[in-house]
Amino acid sequence: MNKQLQADLMLLFVAFSWGVSYYFTKVALAEIQEFNLIALRFSIAFLLSGAVFYKKILKSNLKVIKNAFALATLLFLAYICFTFSLRYTTTANSAFLTSLAVVLVPIFSWVFFRDKLEKSVLTGVFFALVGITLLAINGKINVNYGDIIAFFCAVFSALHLIFTGKLTKEVDSITLGVFQIGFVAVFSTVFSFIFETPKLPSALQTQMFILFLSIFCTGVAFIIQMIAQKYTSPSHVGLIYSLEPVFAAIFGLLFLGEILSLKGYIGCLFMLLGILTAELSVEKYFAEIVLLKKINQRWKLLSRKQ
Repeated sequence: MNKQLQADLMLLFVAFSWGVSYYFTKVALAEIQEFNLIALRFSIAFLLSGAVFYKKILKSNLKVIKNAFALATLLFLAYICFTFSLRYTTTANSAFLTSLAVVLVPIFSWVFFRDKLEKSVLTGVFFALVGITLLAINGKINVNYGDIIAFFCAVFSALHLIFTGKLTKEVDSITLGVFQIGFVAVFSTVFSFIFETPKLPSALQTQMFILFLSIFCTGVAFIIQMIAQKYTSPSHVGLIYSLEPVFAAIFGLLFLGEILSLKGYIGCLFMLLGILTAELSVEKYFAEIVLLKKINQRWKLLSRKQ
């Protein structure tokens, strides 16, 4: 198994965690406010990840802190939009619209860095876009304030993915991830004290959901993201993350009794097709087949001459 495939599988776990997080966040918002939730989520994640990787933190330098601050700014903006969108729109709408980052990643990569758009990636993006569209029209979607916020979440998420891929190659990825989480915790705590009345959740369910969001969806997920994006491209990352709403839909089916229409399930299949198209180089596959045929033909000619 090569390093890129390992990285893609790690990112698949991240996509699953984030797909589950929509429901957990929606439930938690019934008790606490938006910045308060972000602050708790990232503060717990920072304390846990900092305790595990404290030796790496002690060896950090100014470049790591600068890169982490830049990424944390984009991440904080994305999570402001993500959390507030769930206050004003449905879980499904938020997940589908946020997944538009899949389409924006290769476009922004070309705009900012003139990264080459591979044919297989473009095809994968097309299939993913079709899948997202089919999922989004699974029922009535009324564009409202929350939907607009969710779209901006896609914008900031795409930018965060791209710059993460660039900045993680310059410094230690784990240290960068821990500092990034810490900066978001500071930003959200300050905003919570300015605009809200911070508090700790009293309901056991909310406490457990916040712990899951902190440990798996934030601490573990973002550190994995920092490591994995060293070995894969931003376009592949964006396509894998297009599975996020698919996992959200599956979780809704299993635990909330939400059943998708036929269009919704077809949309899931299209998104999976998009992932496979980007991951597997079709041109390389057929080139190898042609090469094997030529070798076989030459072998047969040599055999006849003998």
